Amino acid sequence: MATRLVSVLGLAFGDCGKGAFIDALARRWSAHTVVRFNGGGQAGHNVVLPDGRHHTFSQFGAATFVPGVLTLLTSPVVVHPGALLVEHDILKRAGVPDALGRLLIDARCRVTTPFHQAAGRLRELERQDAAHGSCGVGFGETVGHALRYPQQAIVYGDLADPALALAKAEAVRTTLLAQWARAPSAAGRRELQVLADADLSRRWLAQIAPLLAQVAPAGADAIYARFHRPGTLLFEGAQGVLLDEARGFHPHTTWSSISTAAVEAVARDAGQGAPIEHYGALRSYLTRHGAGPLPTHDARLDRLAGLAEAHNGDGGWQGPFRRGHPDALLLRYALAAVGKLDGLLVSHLDVFARAPMLRWCRSYRIAGQDDTALIGAIVPGRHGDLAHQARLTAMLAGATPCYEAGVIASAAQLVDELAALSGLPVRFGARGPSYRDIGPG
Repeated sequence: MATRLVSVLGLAFGDCGKGAFIDALARRWSAHTVVRFNGGGQAGHNVVLPDGRHHTFSQFGAATFVPGVLTLLTSPVVVHPGALLVEHDILKRAGVPDALGRLLIDARCRVTTPFHQAAGRLRELERQDAAHGSCGVGFGETVGHALRYPQQAIVYGDLADPALALAKAEAVRTTLLAQWARAPSAAGRRELQVLADADLSRRWLAQIAPLLAQVAPAGADAIYARFHRPGTLLFEGAQGVLLDEARGFHPHTTWSSISTAAVEAVARDAGQGAPIEHYGALRSYLTRHGAGPLPTHDARLDRLAGLAEAHNGDGGWQGPFRRGHPDALLLRYALAAVGKLDGLLVSHLDVFARAPMLRWCRSYRIAGQDDTALIGAIVPGRHGDLAHQARLTAMLAGATPCYEAGVIASAAQLVDELAALSGLPVRFGARGPSYRDIGPG
């Protein structure tokens, strides 16, 4: 029996239903492993079971409710050890007592400390109206700090050496503290106190010691074995490609790669060269948490009872949860940015009975002009060309959507139009919150 490799990648700004699809596909295809290959503690993938149990998966794979499925956090994932222990406790209360026993963590994964989290929040507070849309858990700060000060970067394997981990944590703390002469606000002063706490490194390492006791750093042999185990292995993407660090709309992006190339690089690193089936996940309508352009945002959709969600609100560091109509331009952009896909997975197809007012945006007006002449410019730039991405951000921020006459009448109509627009089959559709509501598109 060969190893089947399947990835699920978000085609928007996150909140695409990836968690529900991973849970459903793991059951349908008897998956043995979910690989988290990007992002970190800022992910939030909601899974609702038919019996009403719910969990927002952050670092554990979204198939953890399925008995026997293992989660592998592999580099370049960023591990937030404290948050991982909290998530484990929440899962225990939801009826999953053995989540840590079904977890492998690559020794090379970078680690978020309380100091990264505090500094990231300070930076976002300082931006005020120019906020980037941070989740406030320190993911971006961890990546950025490791690039600026590679000798201070803590990886999961370092935690097995308490003296080394303490020395690095203190180096991170003192380096970040030196960057803040004053806090930008009362909330910022609380974060600055974290950086000024000379005993916190020791207390933090003591707090996360139970994680190391149960989940030792995994080496190359253990990761290789998991990648070559017969059966199905699922790659669970975090965030969405419109937030990609190189192809997203700068600066409202994440320090993470969301693409087929990112999946394939992780597989190659583990010595696995088998073909990978790649599926793009999207909602029946667009959503975005917090700052950044969303051309089809419609405040009426935000207020619509039929689109209300128990697990996505306006609180937290990201800010308001906004909703927008389906956008053909952003979908074409996402398809160009993410890489070659084998099909689509569409969530929230049950909204048409509750909210019959969604319309297709097929073009924009930008600076008073129809986008017909500009559509060629709304394409990803060269990888890492952030100046190009920033120009796209400004373009989208000034765009007025042009809608087709009439509403989208049904889920079937949307599915047909998505298939025609993308040239891809809709493999599965979600018409409710649990795996029982997910079936062939």
